[in-house]
Amino acid sequence: MTILENPVSLDATPAKFKPYTRQSISTARQWQWLSPELQEAVQVVSHVLPFRTNEYVMEQLIDWSRVPDDPIYRLTFPHRDMLPAQEYAALRELVLYKKDDAATARLVREIRMRMNPHPAGQMTHNVPRVNDAPLKGLQHKYKETVLFFPSAGQTCHAYCTFCFRWPQFVGMDEMKFDARECTELVSYLATHPDVTDVLITGGDPMIMNTRSLAGFIEPLLAPELAHIQNIRIGTKSVAYWPQRFVSDKDADDLMRLFEKVVGAGKNLALMGHYNHAVELRSPIARQAVKRIVGTGATLRMQAPLIRHINEDPASWAELWTTGVRLGAIPYYMFVERDTGPRDYFALPLARAHEIFQAAYSMVSGLSRTVRGPSMSAFPGKVVIDGVVTINGEKLFALQFLQARNPDWVRRPFFARYDAEATWLDHLKPAFGRKRFFFEGDEAQDHDHVPPGRVIPILPAAQPFDRRASDSQPSAA
Repeated sequence: MTILENPVSLDATPAKFKPYTRQSISTARQWQWLSPELQEAVQVVSHVLPFRTNEYVMEQLIDWSRVPDDPIYRLTFPHRDMLPAQEYAALRELVLYKKDDAATARLVREIRMRMNPHPAGQMTHNVPRVNDAPLKGLQHKYKETVLFFPSAGQTCHAYCTFCFRWPQFVGMDEMKFDARECTELVSYLATHPDVTDVLITGGDPMIMNTRSLAGFIEPLLAPELAHIQNIRIGTKSVAYWPQRFVSDKDADDLMRLFEKVVGAGKNLALMGHYNHAVELRSPIARQAVKRIVGTGATLRMQAPLIRHINEDPASWAELWTTGVRLGAIPYYMFVERDTGPRDYFALPLARAHEIFQAAYSMVSGLSRTVRGPSMSAFPGKVVIDGVVTINGEKLFALQFLQARNPDWVRRPFFARYDAEATWLDHLKPAFGRKRFFFEGDEAQDHDHVPPGRVIPILPAAQPFDRRASDSQPSAA
């Protein structure tokens, strides 16, 4: 179906936000359309993974004749295969039959901790410290970019079942990033003139009303923060609740806030999370894009490649092409992170590259701003550039698009081809080398990083010895 077929009338879209959770989903009319097995899976698995959807997603994005194989249904509703069979059976017994809350809580926590709740060093390496105290609600992984998590934005209009920030939503307070106000953020930025970008993220900051959002954004426009050039907002609302930008009671105020930021000389970029072409097929979703870019802000489109949901290259091509026509910028195709129910969603890197290449070949140059497939791993964002053969050896060609050490950026390197590998940690260096150039001595920092993935962080002024790099094969 093209985006022009079967258009949805704006009059048919829900105007008032109505969420559904495990406790209330049975009141939705669509609940009765699910088999008892599917209903059970929602009730059981949602004890481990967050579940929240809304009326717009249910009415406009899910094709109920295709459930459970509809991509947006799989994107928002839990499935039993997201847990190993033994764990599901044990949890099912506790939830539905024994009804033992204490035992359920213990098992749920055990499962969650197994799921690598904070990948890529988010808790151990990304949190900045002042006077040896961590700054709550901030992350600073890359030199020029700081992430900020306002507490009022730590939920979403609907939750994605693959979301790598799932610990934000399930009551794991010791692993939650949130800040109640931006005083510490402003102070931190004032003492870090090398920071040019602030990413306000969550959750979803667009869950906040405009007045609350302005309370976090407007301080960033102060003269003493002139070095902040780009203010980014990570959001899924463009897909799950586009009314936020069109018909919500303060939607016009939101547009004026965007105009204020742009008028202050900043680049305001909405990092729009679109997982499937269907999310841009409804008229109100397209209208939201036009309103956003009409303020002078930019809208960049990004999403991970996820098994069961968006493996079709044609869907990606439609998404990017539609976005460009509306004024959005295709930005990233990510590899699903190594957290949560990753075994359910992960695709081999080789297959990810095939899908990206196929989709890329279907679009014009204006859509080829997109980069991928990219892994947001511990050392940085690693993109798979291709599959090559050098000296008879089949290899992945890789490079860093972003890195903890700036010297690593855009530096090509190679890994042995592995048809089953799904993450950077699964890859082995090419040309007989024992480790990649960004890997250090396993004895360093062993308390925080898994063996074999210890990264020595050096200042840009102290580059690595490139003779020891695996960037190029030897002449032999």
